[in-house]
Amino acid sequence: MRLLPAQRRRTAVMNGIIIVDKPAGWTSHDVVAKLRGALKIKRIGHGGTLDPMATGVLPLFVGRATRASEFCENAEKEYIAGIRLGIVTDTQDITGKVLSTCTASSVTADLFKETAGRFLGASKQLPPMYSAVRVDGKKLYKLARSGIEVPRPERPVFISEIEMLESGSHDFLLRVVCSKGTYIRTLCHDIGSALGCGAAMSSLRRTKAGVYDISMAHTLENILSAASGNAIEKIILPVDSIFQQYPRAELNDIDTKKCKNGVSCTAKDLPDGRYRFYCPEGEFLMLGETDGGNVRMVKGFYISN
Repeated sequence: MRLLPAQRRRTAVMNGIIIVDKPAGWTSHDVVAKLRGALKIKRIGHGGTLDPMATGVLPLFVGRATRASEFCENAEKEYIAGIRLGIVTDTQDITGKVLSTCTASSVTADLFKETAGRFLGASKQLPPMYSAVRVDGKKLYKLARSGIEVPRPERPVFISEIEMLESGSHDFLLRVVCSKGTYIRTLCHDIGSALGCGAAMSSLRRTKAGVYDISMAHTLENILSAASGNAIEKIILPVDSIFQQYPRAELNDIDTKKCKNGVSCTAKDLPDGRYRFYCPEGEFLMLGETDGGNVRMVKGFYISN
């Protein structure tokens, strides 16, 4: 079948990364499903789930770029979180059922800041029952909706930065930089427990996911408008953008052919380390590691010969 010019343009840009500013009330899956329909492509994934009440950076990986989603999922994230003292809920945020209330009038900004600071560094978190974590093959939130609570193992997390941005009588605003798998809801709950008054997360906005920050994000409305007007190429980022922290390297024609045929190649002049490898024509081939002049493919993104 012969493609029309507009169809060829759309086909050419269906491999890349779109940074969505996720709206409140949408699940991450909702956003993926919406854009699958708008872009008319099934192969779309995201780089880390956001709760429905959360907004902010949600990287979507389209086409061959889905092979890079794991690098975003495992990357550090930054959040701006609202925390309300004196309330405990079953979901650990203000959307849940209130389990208890308590006065928090004795909590000063200095006390809150000092208490929150105790959570810096490595620790273990107990995943909330209202989460997608599986225990014995069952998702916790499905058990929680049935009124069932089960034992679940704590998980290691790492918080590299925590900063109090605003303070009030019962409401505070935190900036948190943390590892994969950190539940900000649980962090808020645990800070409240440490203060002795309880707390629940009142808002959440992800401002950074790996190398992508909120300044690079587009509203869902703008993305859908671009898709309908054949202007998605103005929004979609190349897959190699996720590896921008690594230096660029070029393979010659012989090693490019080896790479595309799954044969080991060499880069004798490169120091050991990770690189973004390209062919002489500029096509991004792979994220690779050099060791003594030999190149090991970490993840390939080339079109096979």
